[in-house]
Amino acid sequence: MSDDSEVLIGLSNGELEALAEGILAHPIQARLNELIAQSKEGRLSSEEAVELDRLLARVDQLTLVKTRARYTLRRQQVGATGT
Repeated sequence: MSDDSEVLIGLSNGELEALAEGILAHPIQARLNELIAQSKEGRLSSEEAVELDRLLARVDQLTLVKTRARYTLRRQQVGATGT
C-alpha cells in the first residue's frame, strides 16, 4: 500500500474515519449557503464573489481529503482481509 500516492499514511483508523466524515463548520456552511443564494439572485458584490470562490475551493479540498481517507480505509480493509 505504501507505493500508492493517494493513501494517507501515519493516521489511525479513527483519524481516517473522522476525516472521511468531516464537514464544514456550521458558520462556514451557513455563509456558503448565503453566498450561493445571493449568487443565484445576482446580488453578489465582487468581494463576496471572491469569498464564494474561496469557500468553494475549501469545499473541493475537503472533498478530496474525505475521498482519500475513505480510499485509505478501504485499502487497509482489503489488505487486512487479503481480498
